[in-house]
Amino acid sequence: MLRLSELRLPLDHTDDELRQAVLKRLGLPARSLRALKLVRRSVDARNKDAIRFSYSLDLEVDDPKALLQRWRKDPHLRPAPDTTYRFVAQLMPGELQRPERPIVIGAGPCGYFAALVLAQMGLRPLLLERGKPIKERTSDTFGFWRGQRPFDPESNVQFGEGGAGTFSDGKLYSQVRDPRHLGRKVLEELVACGANPEILTLHHPHIGTFKLATVVRGLRSRIEALGGEIRFRSEVVRLEIEADPGGRRVCGVELADGSCLQARHVVLAVGHSARDTFASLHRDGVLLEPKPFSIGVRLEHPQSLIDSARWGPCAGHPRLGAAEYKLVHHLDDGRSVYSFCMCPGGLVVAAASEPGHLVTNGMSQHSRNERNANSGIVVGLELEDLLPYGRGQGDPLAGVAFQRHWEAKAFALGGGSYRAPVQRLDDFLAGRGRSRPPGSIQPSYAPGTTPADLSACLPDFAVAALREAIPAFERSIPGYAMGEALLTGVETRTSSPVRIPRGPDLQSLNTRGLYPAGEGAGYAGGILSAGIDGIRVAEAVASSLLRTGPQCRSTAPP
Repeated sequence: MLRLSELRLPLDHTDDELRQAVLKRLGLPARSLRALKLVRRSVDARNKDAIRFSYSLDLEVDDPKALLQRWRKDPHLRPAPDTTYRFVAQLMPGELQRPERPIVIGAGPCGYFAALVLAQMGLRPLLLERGKPIKERTSDTFGFWRGQRPFDPESNVQFGEGGAGTFSDGKLYSQVRDPRHLGRKVLEELVACGANPEILTLHHPHIGTFKLATVVRGLRSRIEALGGEIRFRSEVVRLEIEADPGGRRVCGVELADGSCLQARHVVLAVGHSARDTFASLHRDGVLLEPKPFSIGVRLEHPQSLIDSARWGPCAGHPRLGAAEYKLVHHLDDGRSVYSFCMCPGGLVVAAASEPGHLVTNGMSQHSRNERNANSGIVVGLELEDLLPYGRGQGDPLAGVAFQRHWEAKAFALGGGSYRAPVQRLDDFLAGRGRSRPPGSIQPSYAPGTTPADLSACLPDFAVAALREAIPAFERSIPGYAMGEALLTGVETRTSSPVRIPRGPDLQSLNTRGLYPAGEGAGYAGGILSAGIDGIRVAEAVASSLLRTGPQCRSTAPP
């Protein structure tokens, strides 16, 4: 199989024209092209008057060696890589004769993929999730947004089956290095659980909130069918730790109801908002480090403005859909201001996880057909920015205290009832102490908004950085600094405020048997990278178990 990349065709091409373009590109007779498989499709918008699709294709041809030799100087024709996933081991039924099974904490993408791969290897994981199943969680979350239910600190955008990514745009791309093609494994499993197969081929795939909820239920069913167990409303409040010849190791977990579960292999796959878990780990002596993240606002524009800026005359073409953007501005002081979790045709949503605090995030359905585009516009933090909020130098929870401080400010600024403070962009840039009501761009945030001066819920350096960067983004997107664009505060959950250091074996540096994983531990940022990390940690757990337990049948070379 050969892979041909960067084959470009007009937006309105047919399938036959794609095949003919391959034949022409490689100088092949029609009979020698046995099969053609789409690998990736992206949009080439460098010439907005003639936007094209760019394809990567796997080809089955007569005499592939001769064709490679003929085009040996062409970097766009190469042997297709082998993306088949191979388990590090596979236990056969009845081979594992031990009471212990690995525990996975957290039912987000990292935890679910760790549990899935462990189950596929026959290791019968037990997954513990503090929140509710996705159906109940969705009812709680949407009910809160609509003012029909009170805020529930255990069932919201951050906590519950599916993790924080469930209420987002459902983006499925990442910048992490992936030489083993584990991302392909993640995408294939999502498709097997109900995701649209197009995610396997789009350059920037996404699922959307409602479709993602269906996929999450499918993942749960697959894990259970393979012998895994999932328990909801099962919050882990403490690790049980014992002395070990190497220092110390985990030997179990204690739940909020007082019960204890024994395990010597625990995957910690909590999300970036598990603040009480971070505090508990710190008390238990697990090594944690403070980690920089970002703070800013959500900024809404008409989606039509973004489409016109990105697609030009092709805006509105049915094969293009809603346009995205990615922006960054570097300040003279070394900080960066950048777009985060951009949601085409989406909504700004209430994403608090604690009473008396206010947090925003963005969400899109698969159709991306809402009137507004929104994105976090955030300012990168340094560890020095967190010091005043911590308890001394190197306090690993200083970032948590920083987040809580500004989230409480935003909560009060909005009126104290989870209404978000909003401000027109022209008022914010001009430094006006009061904001006029929104104009043509109406806020999409629910439960409601209050016009306010957003500088009151942001650090001074962040306010100054945003006031410099947003007008600079005009160079990339004309109209971006339009006066009626709407800011909603505050955005603080760009990534985890802590990192839990781990070694080459992916275990905690000072607590054997504990496997920090995913976004909460500081090793992922988004659904795809979290799923990849979950797979890697599952493999590490299996390797450790099988060194100390019964033999298994390997399905891959050592």
